[in-house]
Amino acid sequence: MSAKQKLVVLISYGLDDERASVAWSIANGGIKSGLDVSIFLVSSGVDWVRKGAADHAHLNPKDPTMKEMIDAVIYNKCRIMVCPPCAAVRGYSVENLIDGIELIGSGALHQLILEGAEVISI
Repeated sequence: MSAKQKLVVLISYGLDDERASVAWSIANGGIKSGLDVSIFLVSSGVDWVRKGAADHAHLNPKDPTMKEMIDAVIYNKCRIMVCPPCAAVRGYSVENLIDGIELIGSGALHQLILEGAEVISI
C-alpha cells in the first residue's frame, strides 16, 4: 500500500478575512479526499489557534463555523504548525495555543515539501 499524498495548507489570514475560511475548508476537503493534511500558520493566521479565538467566528455562512473546521483538523490528527516569530510578535507562547499545536520553524514545512507535499498558500 502506498503512502498518502501530502498536502500542506499555509494560512496567512486571520480572524477578519474570509480567505481563512476558504483555507480551512480546503484543508477539511483534503482530509475527506484521503490526503495527509498539515497546516502551517503564519502572520495573522496564527490567531486561529490561540485558545478561544475561533469559538465564535463564522466568516462564511456557507461553510461550517471556524471552530468546527479547526476541530475537524485536530480530530483527524493533522499536524498544525505555527511560525515561532509570528506567534512571538503577537505575544503568544505554547501556553496560549490550543493543545497539540507545534511552534516550529519553516524547516518543518521544507521537510514536508522534500517528502512530496503539495503546498497551497492562502
